Amino acid sequence: MQLTCIDLFCGAGGLSIGLERAGFQSVLGMDTHRDAIATYQRAVPHSQALERSVVGYDFRQWQGVDLVAGGPPCQPFSNGGKRLAEQDSRDMIPEFARAVNEIMPRAFIMENVAGLLAHRNSQYMSEVLARFDSRYTILPPRIINAADYGVPQKRIRVVLIGLLKGSIGFPAPTHHPGRYVTARSVLRRGEVLGNANPSKVVYAKTPDLRPSPYAGQLFNGGGRAINLDHPAPTILASAGGNKTHFVDELEAVPPYHKHLWNGGKPRSGTLEGARRLTILESALLQTFPRGMLFEGSPSSQYTQIGNAVPPRLAEVVGASVARALH
Repeated sequence: MQLTCIDLFCGAGGLSIGLERAGFQSVLGMDTHRDAIATYQRAVPHSQALERSVVGYDFRQWQGVDLVAGGPPCQPFSNGGKRLAEQDSRDMIPEFARAVNEIMPRAFIMENVAGLLAHRNSQYMSEVLARFDSRYTILPPRIINAADYGVPQKRIRVVLIGLLKGSIGFPAPTHHPGRYVTARSVLRRGEVLGNANPSKVVYAKTPDLRPSPYAGQLFNGGGRAINLDHPAPTILASAGGNKTHFVDELEAVPPYHKHLWNGGKPRSGTLEGARRLTILESALLQTFPRGMLFEGSPSSQYTQIGNAVPPRLAEVVGASVARALH
């Protein structure tokens, strides 16, 4: 029997792509971002793609679908935002719960940022869990690192799984520290994949120094040098300019870090040999298919990639749910 799924807040389709690899067939994707919906339609052509808000939509017409999945907008809970939680008009978690209750799928998967489980949101999280129909068995929300599931990127997220009947365990990690898939699986010094990103890497006037050369902020913006022997830092939705991580072609960052650590003065100008990640490289670090095309301007494409659930992570979680439903 073919399992079916709906992807709310689908973006470019990372969640749907992974769920299809796990054995589900996508029947609906919804998002308000025009470029993302166009990307989703190209990537998952057999699924209905709706460019609209979930607010006010009658989900009862989709009763009989096996799985409802989605990553509601994370800005209300992100540590990088204002953290207004339920007071933020972008909080769509109640709408996700409403969709689940109207459809009553056999299972649901919700993905969000780790800030959702911060102590400041504990009361809100209790209210969220209470919104779902009481017939669901809901696993305790779990903070996970996408690198533990074979993604060449450190990406900390919360995953919530609910099951209408039967039992399920949270999917065990497939990878462990020391055996992670590293950024080197995608990136090579001296090789640029896709169209080059022209954004320069500029020395910070007041560096934020940490013990690791690859932490803190030695350069302007949120982009960091990538240690190719480890998973890449989290690919950001705000990438494209100086918040795009970069490849240190001349391996100049560790010596500069040592210089600062020993009391040396910050330098000025641009870092020679540094190049920002391309759209293709960013997509591959997110585990999108190599030949996937993203619609819209370069900025829009970076946003779609950074907002996505890595397909590899979705595949592992989806496969666990699929086994429970068969």
